[in-house]
Amino acid sequence: INIMAETKKIKVTQTGSGLGRKPDQKKTLVGLGLGKMNRSKVLEDTAAVRGMVNKVQHLVKMEEVK
Repeated sequence: INIMAETKKIKVTQTGSGLGRKPDQKKTLVGLGLGKMNRSKVLEDTAAVRGMVNKVQHLVKMEEVK
């Protein structure tokens, strides 16, 4: 059984700069694998990742990957 095929994925793209942001927001961007403008990452759709995205929702764009 391929478990990876069953997990949902989301694509997170950084749209806003981390410059001048609070340190916890910068660390959240780095934790998501971002940190530079227009960088994208495909991540597993977990509660932890969703929470991180919500914390910096004004700096990122999220879309579901099929």
